[in-house]
Amino acid sequence: MNTKPANITAQRNTRQVIITWSDGHESRYGFTFLRNACPCAACRGGHENMGKLPDAQLYTLPDVESPATRLRNIEAVGTYALTIEWEDGHHFGIYTWEYLRLICPCPACRAGK
Repeated sequence: MNTKPANITAQRNTRQVIITWSDGHESRYGFTFLRNACPCAACRGGHENMGKLPDAQLYTLPDVESPATRLRNIEAVGTYALTIEWEDGHHFGIYTWEYLRLICPCPACRAGK
């Protein structure tokens, strides 16, 4: 995948991370969505599950505000990913650009899956 973010914004008031990709596509990820899609070994149930995409039910979960879904910090990991620290202290997931684009929750991307 050659598509990389052109712009990344974390909006605490709307509880979304918005990524505008280099191809012009915009992805809006709710905080609860991102926490439930955390790709770390602990959240995915072990290293053997880390490469799998999250279950389809992820796309239907309501946004629930809690320390586990309140963003504390977000930062780049080199030039290939983001890491997010949540208010409950969890900060182990590395969300690669490829992973984020694959899980884009917009209707057009969901229809293509």
